[in-house]
Amino acid sequence: MPHQDLPRRVGLALFAGHLLTVFSLGISNGLLGLAVLAAPWALRGRLGRAAGYRPILIALGAYTIWLLGAIVASSEPLRSLRAVSELFSLSTLVLGLFLIEDEQEARRLVDGVCLVAAAIALAGLTQFFLGYGDIDRRIRGPLSHYMTFSGVLLVADLLLAARLTHPGGWKSPWRWAAFVVINAAVLGSLTRSAWVALAVGLLALISLRAPRFLLLVPGAALIFYLLAPVPLLSRFGSIFDLTDESNYDRVCMAQAGVEMVRERPLFGIGPDLVKERYPLYREPTAPRFTVPHLHNSFLQLAAERGLPALAAYLALMAASLTVALRQARREGGWRGPRGDLWLGIVLALAAANVAGLFENNWGDTEVQRLVLFVLALPFVLAGSHRPTGERLYESD
Repeated sequence: MPHQDLPRRVGLALFAGHLLTVFSLGISNGLLGLAVLAAPWALRGRLGRAAGYRPILIALGAYTIWLLGAIVASSEPLRSLRAVSELFSLSTLVLGLFLIEDEQEARRLVDGVCLVAAAIALAGLTQFFLGYGDIDRRIRGPLSHYMTFSGVLLVADLLLAARLTHPGGWKSPWRWAAFVVINAAVLGSLTRSAWVALAVGLLALISLRAPRFLLLVPGAALIFYLLAPVPLLSRFGSIFDLTDESNYDRVCMAQAGVEMVRERPLFGIGPDLVKERYPLYREPTAPRFTVPHLHNSFLQLAAERGLPALAAYLALMAASLTVALRQARREGGWRGPRGDLWLGIVLALAAANVAGLFENNWGDTEVQRLVLFVLALPFVLAGSHRPTGERLYESD
């Protein structure tokens, strides 16, 4: 091990540790804190890479500035000040950009995340034997909430699915085992937002990898309908039921969120104030008088912090997706040597955002950290393997 690379490797170990312990925020926060403290030592001589990461760093800077501006503009700035803790989690993106060196390290981290997700899923499935599994006691593994559980599994699931469908990737027994366990746990969580996002992600995967297999989807759906337990089918059916109370509640929350944005479009009503102010905007027929959030990542950001904050969030996603799509095209498409990584990144980010239409998963620290890690990957991979004489960005 080259002596000059030791600081980075120590920082990378701490960074990896915080990702692989998302099932315990206390441990994850501790390791991330150590990684941040070690950053001046670990990142020495590496900040010159910032020019290559300009698009996503600009988006991150705008997101951060608007968060701080929304706190200052809040009607209760001291209460909103608690939201500044998000800056700590956002360091996951910065550390990922500067600590991950190459494709090999990126693949090891992706594999590690998938293995941890499989272990979390297995822990959730064992809860069936402890009386969990119905709508009132949903499985959640070692995590604090079933939606956090399904959100973490969803990101890993799409990264894993892209690897399994890549040439040669299907030969890995442990990946197949992890894939089966993770998907069983996602189904068992009874989390409809994750189901919808997973369905969108897997259909997109089939369309891009082997579109002829789309013909088998109706048959697979019929088999599932015939064999699935009645409670699971009932839960699936409720996705399309506009009279379902939780569906109607989300419609009411969306209407309240729109009113919040309309009233304060620039800086929002203030970070961490949606829960407190919701009764003021609540539809009279809404099932609940109070809600913890608006169950929509996009509306939550806009309502709390204003439309510019939402634009900055979308810019983060667009920056990473643009690089992933561009590099995939340059390297021969989804069947290129790194096509599994490019496709996994695109599918994982797309699925996280589809789920975000029905759940505030961006506000879930565990899910957010995995998404931030995925956001960093395209820039790291593109910078570690460039065709000779070709710039990473056409606009440079």
